[in-house]
Amino acid sequence: MFIYVSGGVRSGKSRYAQTEALKLAPDPVYIATARIWDEDFAERVARHKNDRGQEWTTFEAYKDISALPLTGRVIVVDCVTLWLSSFFVDTNSDLEAALNLFKAEIDALYQIDAVFIFISNELGMGMHADTELGRKFADLQGWANQYLANLADQAYFMVSGIPLKIR
Repeated sequence: MFIYVSGGVRSGKSRYAQTEALKLAPDPVYIATARIWDEDFAERVARHKNDRGQEWTTFEAYKDISALPLTGRVIVVDCVTLWLSSFFVDTNSDLEAALNLFKAEIDALYQIDAVFIFISNELGMGMHADTELGRKFADLQGWANQYLANLADQAYFMVSGIPLKIR
């Protein structure tokens, strides 16, 4: 089962996904997809870690999530945007290559008997990126979101901490 949760920055996506995961399982899995790029981001990651209790199993995975032992589990993938950035950087900003690698991972996860709650960002609803690289990544994010949302059994858009069911 795929559950897709999207929204803007600080819209409540992670809190909602974690709450839903704990409703489905007493021992959910949290997959942290972030690479630590700087001190500010390290602090954000630390806050996220502190928000979760001991009941969580945490994996850090930048790309190959499908290789993890996930069968039969409830999994929060936080977040698609950071996961996608690893594909984008590792393919030297090649949109097609990055999207194909992402889709292959999503297709592999779709074959696993588990509940996945994917957290993503709606980058296209904010300001238009002022660099070519930023615009390319926003396009990639939009296409990746569409692919994942179309496979999802449930989809939610978060606004000010309120989940709006869109599927």
